[in-house]
Amino acid sequence: MANAKRKSVPHSQASKIIPKGKLLAIGGKEDKGEGQAEEKFQNINFIHEQILKRFVDELQGDNALVVVIPTASQIPEETAQDYVKLFKELGVHNVQVADIRTRPDANKPEYVELIQKAAGIMLTGGDQLRLTALLGGSEVLRTMKERYMFTQIIIAGTSAGATAMSTPMIYEGESQGGYIKGDVRLTTGLEFLKNVAIDTHFLTRGRIVRMTQAICTNPECIGIGLEEDTAILVTDGGNIEVVGSGLVTVVDGMAMTETNIYAIENGQPFTAKGLKMHLLGDEDRYVIPPYQRVQLQ
Repeated sequence: MANAKRKSVPHSQASKIIPKGKLLAIGGKEDKGEGQAEEKFQNINFIHEQILKRFVDELQGDNALVVVIPTASQIPEETAQDYVKLFKELGVHNVQVADIRTRPDANKPEYVELIQKAAGIMLTGGDQLRLTALLGGSEVLRTMKERYMFTQIIIAGTSAGATAMSTPMIYEGESQGGYIKGDVRLTTGLEFLKNVAIDTHFLTRGRIVRMTQAICTNPECIGIGLEEDTAILVTDGGNIEVVGSGLVTVVDGMAMTETNIYAIENGQPFTAKGLKMHLLGDEDRYVIPPYQRVQLQ
């Protein structure tokens, strides 16, 4: 595959560009306690087989290269090798690892070259803040975004890897469940999807309220909650297809009529009226409104 060339796009035209690449955001299924590393690969089974087969089916070209980025994981070497094994079992034998553990690693030419050649990229689970802190502003991330915009690559992320794809990005929520103002912490994600907040393990861990708080702070955003063994395949920058065995929850705040979140102090419960929610299952489709898609330059 020829290296993708960087294209300069006038700012006024940026929102009109439709990405040629695809995203696969997966709800994950890591059985780990607070602060614990991902459990050693019982995790092989943490993505429904249907989802990874779909990832493989979307790869373009002969002997397609898949690059695994285990940056989010606290046990990156073990996690990466489990994915190498897993993809080979699915018939993909050209699998390489971009073992990015520091910010200098994220600018190494050999890792940038892997991204330039990849037909597919897998961001593993772990801690989404590691992904944004280590990849943000790097050559690896810039190259990933260019490939997503201008080539038919598929970029997948599971658990933390899925959450980090969006902006705003939820990176922490207190044990109260998110109904108290200040419980939920947000930052800028990797920005493959803008004006979209993704959360994972959604129903299993009862994250509907923390997602609602994120949307109430900016109702123009769409919230997408991914249950375990469930994914969304995003094409054309905002056309969503559900893949997998569970549910996807969409929280839409555009029609919200009232909230007190701007008026109360941290530590007080927030309220909201008029929110809209959709529950989507396998093969269901949803379209992010075009005016909410601020595309990459």
